[in-house]
Amino acid sequence: ILQYIVLATAWNILGGYTGYVNFGTPAFFALGAYTATFLMLFCQAPLLVSIPAGGLISGLLGLGIGYLTLRLKGVFFSIATLALTVVLQTLIINWEFVGGAKGISIIRPAAIPFFRNYVQFLFVVMLGLAVGSLAIARWIEHSWIGLGLAAIRDNEEAAECMGVPTLRLKLFAAVGSGGLMGMAGAPFPYHISLIEPLSAFNLDYAVNSLAMPMIGGTTTWVGPLVGAVLLGTAQQVATVTISSELNLLIVGVVLVGFVILAPDGIVGLLQRVLKRKQA
Repeated sequence: ILQYIVLATAWNILGGYTGYVNFGTPAFFALGAYTATFLMLFCQAPLLVSIPAGGLISGLLGLGIGYLTLRLKGVFFSIATLALTVVLQTLIINWEFVGGAKGISIIRPAAIPFFRNYVQFLFVVMLGLAVGSLAIARWIEHSWIGLGLAAIRDNEEAAECMGVPTLRLKLFAAVGSGGLMGMAGAPFPYHISLIEPLSAFNLDYAVNSLAMPMIGGTTTWVGPLVGAVLLGTAQQVATVTISSELNLLIVGVVLVGFVILAPDGIVGLLQRVLKRKQA
């Protein structure tokens, strides 16, 4: 759930604040995970080094892809980000140093100072990433950058006419979004102890990172948090009690319901209710 809070918040910076729907979440997430894997295999780098490194590499990918694709609009941009996932997965499958298609096992430290075990350490790290990502999203939302991104989302042509630096702001959103996704992916190989392309490039990351902000609300930093906690909890309960195969079905049914009944998400619905009561 903490991992999805980071991914949903990162997706919302570009998809919610700016209005550019990104299906490339698995690419940025996996790049962060494989950056951490490479550093561990190459020089035994600790996780606290791999996380910023994963964020940096994924952020640079966001800058490059953003510069090439953010001139596209609507479905064309979404298709381009989806193609990025396919291309990057193909490259990883053919990279034998990190295990290629068969994957590679990661031997994480047996113990770490101040923590009873490494899993507890991973939990604290993910908690810190979740809080940090929410703080960044909140700062963006209440800054002039957030106002510029909102103007792009509402009417990009009008924003350009008013002097808003649309390309620079979109690149900022792409770098920030990609960087946070990469940082979320860096702890992944340490958590599962085996990383292979099928799990790292899982379609669930693309679907959930889009659905969670839409369920919670895409216009505020609180929305991804609400959506990730509610939907992530529902998926975990379904996995334990029924079957993990129901996860995408749950996401689809809930998302369709919210698109019909509450297109602004839970936060938007609550805001409308409060306004009516005040009126």
